[in-house]
Amino acid sequence: MAVDLHLHSNLSDGSDEPEAIVRKAADIGLTTIALMDHDNLDGIDRARAAAEPLGLDVISGTELSVGWNGDGMHLLVYFLEPVRGPLQDRLAEVQEGRSNRNLRIVDRLNELGMDVTFEEVAEQADGTGIGRPHFAAVLVRKGYAADIKDAFDRYLASGRSAYLPRTRLGALEVIELARQSGAVSSIAHPHTLGVARADYRHAFIELTEAGLGGIEAYYSEYSQELREHLADLCQDLGLAATGGSDYHGTYKPDLQIGIGRGDLVVPDGAIDDLIAQRK
Repeated sequence: MAVDLHLHSNLSDGSDEPEAIVRKAADIGLTTIALMDHDNLDGIDRARAAAEPLGLDVISGTELSVGWNGDGMHLLVYFLEPVRGPLQDRLAEVQEGRSNRNLRIVDRLNELGMDVTFEEVAEQADGTGIGRPHFAAVLVRKGYAADIKDAFDRYLASGRSAYLPRTRLGALEVIELARQSGAVSSIAHPHTLGVARADYRHAFIELTEAGLGGIEAYYSEYSQELREHLADLCQDLGLAATGGSDYHGTYKPDLQIGIGRGDLVVPDGAIDDLIAQRK
């Protein structure tokens, strides 16, 4: 059976409530999912409550933007429970940094001549988990962009006029805090890091030695060849080969739960590999 270990709800930058994600996953026969909302664990209990009568397992976790190699990367942190713990306690700092950046993005958009208020963005996000896709949706609704992709390409993507960095924990710190919290960290979508595939091993060896648990080998935007290459690399490095659709609902309409763009299959053996990393 297949699993999906990278899903986002409307408690970060997705459009679906956690319960809706659970129902969709159960409807297509997935056995396990991981809710990986950015910087928070707010949807875990809701997802688990919805999943229990459906016989679906929900792995708790979050996706964090972290500092690495003078720039940044995203780490997926699996088995991070919504309780007090070393990494959980630091999430409050991360969330404050995200909130401050959101206010600054509103100011920047206003400086660029766009009539956007924080209240409009908060309403778009239902008041929780505000992220750049919510800004993008407001820009589209008000005619400043043609669609979500256009809003990112013109204003919100890294390097664009309304992009602003935010407070990030360091990659090595998060990997260590994850271990201390009984969790497992995995590099998300490594193709976004500006590292050539031939250099992945060299680039990630320090993180592996620091306690990294996995690499996202199965991902919607990869070719089958790249998926196999990353899975082989995980085996060579002794890491879990994780994977998922990176589903965001209407904010990434070309990605579907479980299958990504139609050809994604994340084997359920990824669960065993992740469990084996909890040491």
